[in-house]
Amino acid sequence: MTRFLIVSTLLLVAVYGLMKARPLLLGPSISLNSPVKYAVIPNGITTFSGQVNRTVALTLDGVPVLSDQNGSFSSIVTLPHGNSILTLVASDRFGRRVTTTRTVYVP
Repeated sequence: MTRFLIVSTLLLVAVYGLMKARPLLLGPSISLNSPVKYAVIPNGITTFSGQVNRTVALTLDGVPVLSDQNGSFSSIVTLPHGNSILTLVASDRFGRRVTTTRTVYVP
């Protein structure tokens, strides 16, 4: 009976530790709401918006983008005529990075 209690307690502590360490193990994430892939931007001005999790730095083509306490971000971008490939990079405090790209077209 004592062995069962010890094993159960250790198992519960291990599961609790994994649950608390989950965000550290997953790394940063980006969810981009707009613009959609291959969007046509008629006037050349668009808003990049979305949500990030577990990040300390966010950049759009190398320019820092600020996010609020909930991880939401928004940035207005003026684009030249033609195709543009925009890269959004999020990094966490351990240096892990995740990248999302969007290709848009301005006629």
